[in-house]
Amino acid sequence: MGFYTSPSFFMALAAAVVPAAVLGFMERRIKYYGFAASCVMVGLLFAGSPAGAAAFAVFLAVAFASMRATLASWKSGRKCMAVYRTSLVATIAPLVIYKVGAVFDANLLGFIGISYLTFKAVQVLIEIRDGLIDDLGVVDYLYFLTFFATFTSGPIDRSRRFREDADRRLSRSEYADLFSRGILFLLAGAVSQLVLATIAQTALDPSATAQLTGVPAVISIPGPAPVRTIARAYVYALYLFFDFAGYSLMAVGASYCFGIATPQNFRAPFAAQDMKDFWNRWHITLSTWLRDFVFMRFVRMASKRKLFSSRLHTACAAYLVDMLLMGAWHGLTIDYLAYGLYHGVLLALTEVYQKRSAFYKRNKRKRWYRALSWFVTMQLVVIGFALFSGQLTHIIERIING
Repeated sequence: MGFYTSPSFFMALAAAVVPAAVLGFMERRIKYYGFAASCVMVGLLFAGSPAGAAAFAVFLAVAFASMRATLASWKSGRKCMAVYRTSLVATIAPLVIYKVGAVFDANLLGFIGISYLTFKAVQVLIEIRDGLIDDLGVVDYLYFLTFFATFTSGPIDRSRRFREDADRRLSRSEYADLFSRGILFLLAGAVSQLVLATIAQTALDPSATAQLTGVPAVISIPGPAPVRTIARAYVYALYLFFDFAGYSLMAVGASYCFGIATPQNFRAPFAAQDMKDFWNRWHITLSTWLRDFVFMRFVRMASKRKLFSSRLHTACAAYLVDMLLMGAWHGLTIDYLAYGLYHGVLLALTEVYQKRSAFYKRNKRKRWYRALSWFVTMQLVVIGFALFSGQLTHIIERIING
């Protein structure tokens, strides 16, 4: 059963939401039912994949043991950095093994959702180390990791925010508002992913869509080959947005029905004025996770050790590290790594330009400049998606090979 893709999932979701709604409208806490429902839904997800279920069980056992060891060390006052670092390595190891194995077409310790769960588990360890978490119950931790609504496609929630929502007793009116918005998000996400993304996908590959559905394709990209190649890059950008935003909206909608106000993942990304603005609008929970747990920590470490001659150089290096990790998180292939490096360079150049350019400071609020900046940004974004999809790499290979 695929989450947000198969009819059986939506049937199971409808059945799971009914008791949650009853509890919510009765002003009861949904937490323990939500945890039980998540266990069932995750069990259904892995029902046809014993290897995936085993890998998930291994990951969960390692992550839980690492969390408890780090928490025990910090609560005792010893604050042993060796325990923290060992726990961090142990928690990240399954994802690294899976990503490296994928390069050689081997599925080692991999399961659907491993990338999102790893970032959530790592976040808990870092916040324990920072003194932000001084107690975390078994159910609280496992519910955070296994919450089915965001299990496979995010958004990447924060443990303390999730725990506060799970522990709240909402009034009837509060839950009614959350529930109604959840249903609307589910419907909007379904339209985005099942309708708009499908239309874009049909334009990208009409023959494959016709073979898959048995219905002749009525949408295709016309024109000579160079025009079709450029048009495909723009259509792919739309497809990726509608598909991913659709999944995210449905995940947020399902979360709301269980009383969890999962944060939004997209905020009009194609209205971005520059690349920094774009990453404040696209895959927001990933970019903010990287900002808080990678970018800011790298800046602090580099500043403390005086690795660079200025704050600007430090920020530029941090952008490169941040985005390279983002690319590697997607996969250790040339396309994903190039995508990460590309955005790291763009963010660094944006930082330098905005900090050093008098032209930018004079004109940044003018309408013509904002329009031009938006246009340039969108072209850069589309080029990035062409890298992400492998389209640009394929074109370069064809040119090299004649």
